[in-house]
Amino acid sequence: MSANPDPGTTPRTEPQPHGRGDRVGVDPRSPRFGAGITAVLLLADLFLALTGATAAAAVLLLVIALLFAWGAFAGVRRHPYGALYRVAVRPRLAPPAELEDPAPPTFAQGVGLFVTGLGLVLFASGVTIALPIAAALAFVAAFLNAVFGYCLGCQLYLLLVRAGLIRRPATAA
Repeated sequence: MSANPDPGTTPRTEPQPHGRGDRVGVDPRSPRFGAGITAVLLLADLFLALTGATAAAAVLLLVIALLFAWGAFAGVRRHPYGALYRVAVRPRLAPPAELEDPAPPTFAQGVGLFVTGLGLVLFASGVTIALPIAAALAFVAAFLNAVFGYCLGCQLYLLLVRAGLIRRPATAA
């Protein structure tokens, strides 16, 4: 296990050979890849919401929320974007220098689910402005992760762990 020089970052583990399904961590490029797809979808959703196509925007935000739910409940390893990354992108790249703990990105998926779900519930309750606001907030988070590798949900996870409100799951060696 490599030492984590910056306690404010996501813990990392040693890489394992390509093709192993039992790895402790995930390739850190995979959540960024998924965040890029999510950012594009959220930008399209925001465009639909702001141009008056609110029904289409609500359906698209529901699809995005369901994808967040998939990542939050099944984990980032089982998310469709992770599978797409493993099949279409990772074989073309060098192995990652280190692997990332999957708990923070999985928690971040839950944060995305909360933001988009709340936007959908408020929209369904008649607060129409909630739809573009939720899409915009989720877009900012996805954009930061995709472009700069800064995961807001992961940072929230680490803050909650430090505060003792979340217990970090034990990882198998």
